Amino acid sequence: MIKKTEVRLVENGRELYGLLTTPEEEGKYPAVIFSHGYNGTGRDFEWMGEYLAANGVAAFCFDFCGGSVNSRSSMATTDMTIFTEKEDLHSVVRYIKKNSAVDPDKIFLFGGSQGGLVSALVTEEIKEDVRGLILLFPAMCIADNWNERFPNEKDIPKVQELWGMNLGKNFFLTLHGFDVYGHIGGYGRSVQVIYGENDPIVSLDYMERLKTVYKDMKLDIFKGEGHGFSEEGNRRVAEMTLEFVRQKIA
Repeated sequence: MIKKTEVRLVENGRELYGLLTTPEEEGKYPAVIFSHGYNGTGRDFEWMGEYLAANGVAAFCFDFCGGSVNSRSSMATTDMTIFTEKEDLHSVVRYIKKNSAVDPDKIFLFGGSQGGLVSALVTEEIKEDVRGLILLFPAMCIADNWNERFPNEKDIPKVQELWGMNLGKNFFLTLHGFDVYGHIGGYGRSVQVIYGENDPIVSLDYMERLKTVYKDMKLDIFKGEGHGFSEEGNRRVAEMTLEFVRQKIA
């Protein structure tokens, strides 16, 4: 049996919605914080949170503020940046560390796509608080892609539509000249990277480069999968996540 608790966090002038899923029996459990991708929501991983909770691991899924047209958190999508999402994840980690159902020494971050980039950046700033990092087809290419698209600040539009969501100018300005790999690599604990061999969004080169910056990293490449996995692929990800947590807390 599992227990679900809806959470509203108010920080940085905005309200963030999250769902904490825990085993029903009272106790202090290891916890995985799930960060969704571009124009996704916490719902993308809530089923995985249920799986983990049924196996003795708490899970927190949330909606980045302005991170989706379907977000249950506040803020316009045109005000969202990678760095507002970093602030959101920091807020979530602070909340989870203090939660009575969580062992604060056993917190893991899991990020998919853009949420993977954000999770990697946040981990560097709270190294001692993160027991392990799981990155699902992390979009480490975002800054490069937009800097190539808008090499000069004068080229950046006030609003840019991408995949059904409007982004504001500040999203691109804050990434201008930003070197992702210059901001990661100091984290010395285990990193699990999961990637689809047919990913049309993030090239394998970005995953291979992660090997050069992380001291303890494992890369698993799923055959036949792309940027967004099949039901079977997602089941494997859930099983690997549980196994990763169990190994790192043993």
